[in-house]
Amino acid sequence: MCGGIFNVNDNMKKVAIQGGYGSYHDIAAHQFFGDEEIELLCCATFEDVFKAIHEDSQVLGMLAIENTIAGSLLHNNELLRQSGTQIVGEHKLRISHSFVCLPDEDWQDIQEVNSHPIALMQCREFLSQHPGMKVVETEDTALSAENIKRNHLHGHAAICSKYAAEIYGMKVLQEGIETNKHNFTRFLVVADPWQVDALNQSKHMNPNKANLVFTLPHREGSLSQVLSILSFYQINLTKIQSLPIIGREWEYQFYIDVVYDNMLRYKQSIAAITPLTKELKILGEYEAGKSNV
Repeated sequence: MCGGIFNVNDNMKKVAIQGGYGSYHDIAAHQFFGDEEIELLCCATFEDVFKAIHEDSQVLGMLAIENTIAGSLLHNNELLRQSGTQIVGEHKLRISHSFVCLPDEDWQDIQEVNSHPIALMQCREFLSQHPGMKVVETEDTALSAENIKRNHLHGHAAICSKYAAEIYGMKVLQEGIETNKHNFTRFLVVADPWQVDALNQSKHMNPNKANLVFTLPHREGSLSQVLSILSFYQINLTKIQSLPIIGREWEYQFYIDVVYDNMLRYKQSIAAITPLTKELKILGEYEAGKSNV
């Protein structure tokens, strides 16, 4: 089990993640915070991650938001918007999956493979080479390995990180089984708004990226006007995602990521697009993450 609440005088950071020890969220959290000591709060769902932050404003959250193969985790965009938290950082993690089993088993013993549905999708070509194996979806990659080891599930294998295999004492039958080797997941670090300034100072952050969400009047050219203004101020749009607004037919929320090299121009662009939008919200201003290969 992941750790619980520790003494409030401790300098250790509490980081809520979806999944358990050895999960890709675990790896991303430790890489992002580097040499800082952190205590993981393991959550079954992303909703629980935000609940942990709501219950204790000192808790930070680490959540996947986009994968280069599987695409965006749209539900997490909505959870982030509704939570009132702020993005304080991002981390890009190279995802490499391993095929693991109990230490005393081998290829000929495996009848069933367990993992998170996205991991299974990312290893489709590998799985197609083993049609005799039953594929079963689970809630987490690392927890699949833990469950097999804890319950001595003979004939079962898990798709997870090599790190998870080491933690749970599993045997690695094959590494790098993902179909596409250019497999990266982008994670966001989120925090209670009251913690943002202190976190930026402690990690010497220089914000150059922002996530925005807004709605637009239902009239021709409303989106192109916003994009033209961002272009005029030399704000680089790196992502745009639209989501339907439940209960309001044919109306959408637009989530956009922008990067900038001049804070003044960025602030001016926000001031310029605000009158053209409805319900504009800045989800976070933070330092863009670099890919970890």
